[in-house]
Amino acid sequence: MKLRILVAAVAIAASGSVLAFHCPADMAKIDAALAKSPKLSDAQMADVKKFRADGEAAHKAGRHQVAVDTLAKAMKILDVK
Repeated sequence: MKLRILVAAVAIAASGSVLAFHCPADMAKIDAALAKSPKLSDAQMADVKKFRADGEAAHKAGRHQVAVDTLAKAMKILDVK
């Protein structure tokens, strides 16, 4: 019983770390896509830049799920996987 609780606690702690390291990878993908000068409308480009900045701010604030979700919006516009 105690082992199960310990394993669950470790899994939960590790999941936060995984998300934390996922954010910088997503930001790098967005930056790489932007460096290729994608053909986007002005509105789309503004949205991508806003989502990128908001995602980085959420990451730095420790709100990793918010960061991942926000960065995913930018990646969808850029068609980045």
